[in-house]
Amino acid sequence: MSRIATLRTLVLGALTAACIAAPACIAAPPHAPALRALGQALFFDTNLSRRRTQACASCHDPARAFSDGRANGVAGAASLGDDGRSLGTRNAPTLSYVALTPAFTRAPDGEYVGGLFLDGRAADLLVQAQEPFLNPREMALPDAATVVARVRENPAHERALTTLFGADVFADSARAFSAIAQAIVAFEQSELFAPFDSRYDRYLRGEYTLTQAEDLGRRFFFSDLVNCSSCHLAHTMTPSTREPFTNHRYHNVGVPANAALRAAAGVPADTLDRGLAENPAITDPAQAGKFKVPT
Repeated sequence: MSRIATLRTLVLGALTAACIAAPACIAAPPHAPALRALGQALFFDTNLSRRRTQACASCHDPARAFSDGRANGVAGAASLGDDGRSLGTRNAPTLSYVALTPAFTRAPDGEYVGGLFLDGRAADLLVQAQEPFLNPREMALPDAATVVARVRENPAHERALTTLFGADVFADSARAFSAIAQAIVAFEQSELFAPFDSRYDRYLRGEYTLTQAEDLGRRFFFSDLVNCSSCHLAHTMTPSTREPFTNHRYHNVGVPANAALRAAAGVPADTLDRGLAENPAITDPAQAGKFKVPT
């Protein structure tokens, strides 16, 4: 059995158990169980890339908190495309707790918050779920119609989409592509992606006693001395039992360009990743070099 197939089997069991234990999974959409099941099947389907070698789960591995743990010849600095050689200039961010990410907007203090990808260019999960299929350095399919055609090659996918979205769902490629993305988003909104079951979470619920080292780390994390919590905390007033450990904002911490990655990716050595300034919605040059705070 392939790694993707094995992970799919494990995830199905975990998802079923999680939703039995907590029926109110995050942001449950209409027809939630069936829609999530379709989204899961699509998430693990390697047929949905140009060379039929890569699924969403290839870069968002459930065994690694839905992140990309592959070395890819660049010490894990960036994710590999389905051709086995194309590199992006960034590593795929984790999808853990992604459903808690607010839509991209400008906060009252003038700073930007929310959105998906490290530069926030996808305003919400629905937009984000569609882009990797069409990115030439990722799954590399040429257009939405091709994605839809690949999905329809699987009779189970086709039946599920027709049942969930209507017999005419395939009459328009854009509509069908959106339906495919909605299914993936429904899966990403399941409790599997946001279990809140770390030792810290259990400590907050009174179910676990921190070790001396863990408690010291907690004190440092929340102290003004180290100040981790100024960026890696969404709930700043009181400790929350649903803390994603990011404020979903953008900061420039001065990390230099990775020359080795530039060379491996075949881009000029002096190419700069402008971070938030790469977002089409941003025109302010002062946002260059800012990236979204990860969980």
